[in-house]
Parts: sequence; C-alpha cells; structure tokens
Amino acid sequence: VRVNCFLSNNINNRNLITAVFNLFFFISAAAVEEVKLKDTQYTLEHMRAFGMYNYLHLDPWYEDSVYFVDCKGRVLNLTVTLDTALGKPREVYRVTVESSQCEDRLCASLSLTSATWAALSDGSGRLYLLRTGKRGDSSHMKWEPLFNEDLGEPFTILHSVSHVQAGVHSMEVLLLRVQKDPEETKGSGYSVSLEWITVANTAGQGQEKKYEVKKRRVLRGKSVPHYAALEPKGKGLMLASEKPFVFTHVDGRPVEQPEPEPMEVEKTDPIYFWQQTTEDITLCVRMPEGITKEGVQFRLTADNVTIGVQGFPPLLEGQLFASVDPEASAWIIKDHKSLEVTLQKRGEGPMWPELVMGDKRGEYVMSDEQAALIHERLTHLTSEDLNGNPDRDKPPCNSQELEDCDGFPEDSFSLTHFDEQSLKPTQVVNLGSHQYLFTVDANPSEMPCLCLRHDVDALVWQPRPDQPGNMWEHIATFNALGYVQASKRDKKFATCAPNFSYASLCECLRRAFIYRQPSPVETVLFNRKQGRQVGQVAKQQVASLDSDKPILGFRATNERLYILTSSNLFVLKVNNN
Repeated sequence: VRVNCFLSNNINNRNLITAVFNLFFFISAAAVEEVKLKDTQYTLEHMRAFGMYNYLHLDPWYEDSVYFVDCKGRVLNLTVTLDTALGKPREVYRVTVESSQCEDRLCASLSLTSATWAALSDGSGRLYLLRTGKRGDSSHMKWEPLFNEDLGEPFTILHSVSHVQAGVHSMEVLLLRVQKDPEETKGSGYSVSLEWITVANTAGQGQEKKYEVKKRRVLRGKSVPHYAALEPKGKGLMLASEKPFVFTHVDGRPVEQPEPEPMEVEKTDPIYFWQQTTEDITLCVRMPEGITKEGVQFRLTADNVTIGVQGFPPLLEGQLFASVDPEASAWIIKDHKSLEVTLQKRGEGPMWPELVMGDKRGEYVMSDEQAALIHERLTHLTSEDLNGNPDRDKPPCNSQELEDCDGFPEDSFSLTHFDEQSLKPTQVVNLGSHQYLFTVDANPSEMPCLCLRHDVDALVWQPRPDQPGNMWEHIATFNALGYVQASKRDKKFATCAPNFSYASLCECLRRAFIYRQPSPVETVLFNRKQGRQVGQVAKQQVASLDSDKPILGFRATNERLYILTSSNLFVLKVNNN
C-alpha cells in the first residue's frame, strides 16, 4: 500500500525545478580533471573504485562550500554567497605538475578531515596533509602542506579523521588500491588493498612541528568495499563489503594468520532411532544384549519419558516435544538387545522436529512414503519447467524473471568492525540481500552513515562504535526508495540531505531525481483501490540539466543539490529554510 501510494502520487515537476532553480557557473578555465580508465584497468573492481568516483567534495562543516580538482592540479573551492548566487572558483592549493606524468595515475582525491584539516592525493601515489584553517570564514587563506610523502603505488583516499591525544595531533587516513596479485590465479588477477596510515606530530617542546608516518596497516580482500570509514579517535575501522577483508601487514611486516583449528567431530553411534506419522511415534533404544523386562527402567507420563537399565543412569530422559497418551502407548523387547516403544500422540497434528527437547543423541529415520510425499511437494520449487500444481494461478518460480537487485552476492555481504589493537573483527553483521545504496555525512563529528535497502524501503544506519551492544542505530527511513531506485538502470550516484528531508539519484547523463519525505496534503485524497483517505504524499521531482556531458560529481545539503560535469557546476535549490 505504501509503494502504490508513493508511485501513484509522484509529481514530475520538470519545468519548476529547471526553469526557476537551475543556477550554474561555467568553469571555462578550470575543467574538472577526469582520469579515464586504461586498457589494463578492465575489471569490475577498477570500475567501482575509480570509474564511479565522485569528483565533487562537499564540506560537511560548511555546507555551502564544495571542492574539486581541476586539470591544472588546482584544488578549487566554490561557495554559495547568497541564496541564489555562486562565487567564483577560488584556488586553495595546487599539486606539483610532475604528478600528472605518472603512467598509472588515478584521479586526484580529497578528504576533508576536520574543520581545519584536509587530506589530498594527487593520484600518482603522493599523500598531502593540509592545514586549511577555518574554511567557513571570509578570509581567503591558502592551504598549508605539513606532510608530503610518496607512499608507493597510486591510490584514492576513502576516509580520514583527525584527533589529539596526550598533546599529540594525529591524522588517520584510509587509502584504496586495486593491485596485481600473483596469487590470484582463478579470478581477474587483481586484489583490493586498503592501507590505514597514521601520521602524527612528533615535535617536542620548543621544536618545529613535523608530521611523520607512525604506523601503516594493510588489509586485503577481493572486492571494493561499499562502505569504509575510520572511527573518530582512530580506534577502529568499519567495512561493508561483499567479500571479507583481513589484515596482512603492519609496518611492512606480515601479520601471522592463525591457522584454522581442525574441527573435532566425535563420531558416535546414535543411542536411539525414531520415526513418526501424524498419529504415533515409533522409538527404538539400544540396550545391553540379553536384557530382560525386569532389567528395563521405563517411565512415561503425558509430557516426559525415562528409559534405561535398572541400577544405571537413564539412557534417555527428558521432556517430550508434545504430549502423548500414556495409556495408549506400549513397549516391547526385540532380539534381546533393543527396546521398541510406541508413543500415541495426544492428537493428530504437525510432525515433531525432535523427540526429546534438546536431546541430539538420536537419529530420525524417514520412511519411504514420507520421503516420496515431501519430494512431490517440493517439485514445483526446484524446477523452472514443471509445475507441481497446474491448477494454481501462479506459475513456478523462474530465476530469469528476477531483477538484478534481487539477486544474492556470491559471498556473504557483511558489515564488519575491526579493532585497532588486535586487528581482528569484533562484530560482523551479515547483511544478506540488504543492498547497499549510498553513504552520507549526517554529522561531521560522527562516522558517515550508510543507507541499505530493506525490502522496498531504504533505511539509514548510524555507526556507534562507542556502543558495542548497539553499534549500528537506525536513524531514518525513505519509504519505497529501495523499490524506486531499482528501476533506474542508468543510476550513477545516490545521496540524501543530512537532515533526511529528501533523497536524490542521478543518472550518468543529464537527469537527477529528487524523492521527498511524505508531507501532509492540503486537499482530500483517497486511495482508489482501498477507499481510505490518504493524509500524506511523498513527491518525486525530476531535474533535466542543460548539458550533454557525463555527470562526475553529486552532493546534497539540506537546501541544495550540487551536480558537477567536466565544465559546469549545477546548483539546484531544493528546500527553503
């Protein structure tokens, strides 16, 4: 009902949003530096990591300010000065020209670490840590590099945090690489590497501040993580990925991987065998050879049973799964070495999953008739061509009719928290078919939120590393967004406002979709199918950009939506204060 209501009341408000709110600034001398994939970067992981990179960076501390790196290596800042005015691009930093000549160069990446710090990668393997000053004031201060070092193969920055402990300022930076892996013989030949770097100020009293690398930790996996973020104090790391990651190196030294302990399975013969019908249960208990009826210990009530040998602890004792009729039940000795018991169920009903509650020492024996009946009932579920019940209206399940978004990943899609000290997972949540949608910075002082699809809806989760018992908190819901986004085959980016007033998707070219949270309707509206009155409606708006160039960046604030192409920055006014 919620989905139908959402879709039936969509409003395609194309003219309103493009004619009134289409504000753009033509960046003639500052084209965005788009680095396209090379022939050697052909895998799906290269496309996820670098081909779908978001070139536009929103400042979560000053929401009216965005950044990007142009083709000249300049970090440019654009700020909304008035409600409908956009200032000129302002250069805040410039990387060296030599970095653009790296053969395997990637796109430059930027991470706004705190209100006064930023981390920058030139795409050639060099990391810059920049003191920006308070970026929100009116001063046009150039960013000051306090750390500049070549860290090896090219990388992009996924996340960074800044913290001070015992008077020492540290910055934690998380880097992403897709590297050739000689041990990967079955797949594409590439593996995904995450490097967690700690850079700290090592200057003593009276000395000039000097930042150096204090620790380098490397994780490896086989898929690009959908979500990767460091804790505010650098005490841990959270990853959401389709395939698991493990720490392999610390400061260049291999991490000893614990050998899996062999599973010790004690093979013992069952103490008893049992089978059942809808009316009764037949139980066969192994007894010492030569047993007589005087040596049998047997006690049966409506809910409990005790079977054993006189003078010894009971072989079988406990509460039955359901009630039986003791007067209609009986036992006999067979072949002087087993006891056969017939238990009459109190009433015909469903089959028992176990005989004695919690007892796993028996073995259930299914009769041939029962096996044939179950097989017949499951036929229509295990074949795409046969229908076990041709009279039914619904045809059998056909896997070819499933949407791509409904498929399960090959490995378990999981959300994992790693501890900084032990480098081991402390909590792992199996996300199953909960498709990842997007990441958003709702509060810059906390970890980024991640949005997952739950059935037809989209739910936003806030990581809480300081609450081990409730590490991920549900903070917002977008009704039917999971269903709607599945139909956008050309979707490139997705995001939402930090206050969750709307969510937005954009395609590779031209179009952006805005999905607002339900709001009260001014007129009386009824659902035609159910006849009930509808009190709230969630609206959809479509923006068609006046550009035929691919969308390279996409960010949202509470009031505006920023869309970046190689030569244009579009600012859509979405909400008013």
